[in-house]
Amino acid sequence: MTSRVKVYSREGCHLCEDAIAIVADVCADAGESFEVIDVDADPALKARFHEDVPVVHVDGQTVGFWRIRPEALRAALGV
Repeated sequence: MTSRVKVYSREGCHLCEDAIAIVADVCADAGESFEVIDVDADPALKARFHEDVPVVHVDGQTVGFWRIRPEALRAALGV
């Protein structure tokens, strides 16, 4: 089963590390899983997101990028 929450990130990105920590906390509170997708592993994703990582999607919709707000993620998850 695919996770509702996806974090598009790349290695060595401090904003990505921050976003993953926020997503992990919010998803744990909401009982949701999430997946981290390395944009550099897929040329199409690398071209799509370029320098706009991290990007967080819930149900295919962008919740935020660069600096992820926990309250926006909670609202998108309905918690």
